[in-house]
Amino acid sequence: MKKATTFSIEDVAGFKIKMLNWASRFNIFCLLDNQQYNFEAPAFECLLAAGCKQHITVQAGNAFDDLKHFSQKNEDWLFGHLGYDLKNETEKLSSNNFDGIDFPDAHFFLPEIVLQLNAGQLTVYAEPTTQDIFLEINSCPSFIGSGYAPPITINNRLTHAAYIEAVKKLQANILRGNCYEINFCQEFFAEAVVIDPVAVYKKLTSFSPNPFSALYKLNNKYCICASPERYLKRQGNKIISQPIKGTAKRNLINAQLDESSRQQLLQSEKEKSENVMVVDLVRNDMSKVCKQGSIKVEELFGVYSFPQVHQMISTVSGETEKNIHWTDIVKATFPMGSMTGAPKKKVMELIEQFEQTKRGLFSGAIGYVKPGGDFDFNVVIRSILYNAATRYLSFQAGSAITYYCNAETEYEECLLKIAAMKKVLS
Repeated sequence: MKKATTFSIEDVAGFKIKMLNWASRFNIFCLLDNQQYNFEAPAFECLLAAGCKQHITVQAGNAFDDLKHFSQKNEDWLFGHLGYDLKNETEKLSSNNFDGIDFPDAHFFLPEIVLQLNAGQLTVYAEPTTQDIFLEINSCPSFIGSGYAPPITINNRLTHAAYIEAVKKLQANILRGNCYEINFCQEFFAEAVVIDPVAVYKKLTSFSPNPFSALYKLNNKYCICASPERYLKRQGNKIISQPIKGTAKRNLINAQLDESSRQQLLQSEKEKSENVMVVDLVRNDMSKVCKQGSIKVEELFGVYSFPQVHQMISTVSGETEKNIHWTDIVKATFPMGSMTGAPKKKVMELIEQFEQTKRGLFSGAIGYVKPGGDFDFNVVIRSILYNAATRYLSFQAGSAITYYCNAETEYEECLLKIAAMKKVLS
């Protein structure tokens, strides 16, 4: 077990930049950043796992059993990711679309060093040279460069016309009773790109600071994430999911118009119907691992404001049995309902049919598991994925397609969700 030592920090923002510069020397690291949304106790500003003592890379098939075995052998901090295509193990499905990034379906590592940054202090978990690590980080620069040489040309995997046509075909599936709601995504990409992921992450989170941000490096692959959404958290016997469904544009120039946009989202029957469908899906998933009668909707249709958008977020919780392993909880609830739709298996078949790009890590999850089995995972959205070896860069965005939705409006919602990422790369 790692030794824990706490150090006082005066400039938390500046020290966070030093941590990023220090982490970039490692082949594998994972930064989880709350961006000062410390709305829970106990809270941390950010966690950084760096270096790799042991790791496991798995593909869908026996992934969850392999993860469970690895976790049981290593009762320590674990950090890593769950890719969307683990769906091929939770259901009898396949993934055959193009993948320009090529993250494995899942990867977890036991880090050499874990840093927990809180307001005014840093806790270093390591063996045994915590003082040396602190001095190393403190000697790093407290600034970050521009990150890339523009221009970067962003391409659409789907043309506007092809997107509209796909939505109409999905609505025809809904009319036939094949599904009720489907999260349909499209890819935006660039080729022959060289970026500094640390610098791009700093820019993205400056434009769009969100509470489940992450910078994740797995050798030559990166996820630069500014997510507002939690997939699943476990604390003791309680699990919490906070699905997002419902988006409205901010107006930071005119406070009255901004509040009007927020109220329209709050009162929108369309957005509320989409949100409640996902809440029901989450409740159904949780029922597989929670005690009967313990599942509660703690908040329905909560509207929260972020720098780019207002989001409608609901909170669902449940109580699990004491001895259930974290991998069993994830397997029962993955992929998350907000990124699939209802009924889950059928919409995942339609996603494979109508989307042009394999999702991979997009709409998967990044997070940590603590010794003892508590965990917290985000939803990988509002994220730039980058393969430094192939110099391929990708980001995806989607929205909920229902029978009554307007295809043009859904297309505009996708553009709204990628606005911060395009701004960072422009």
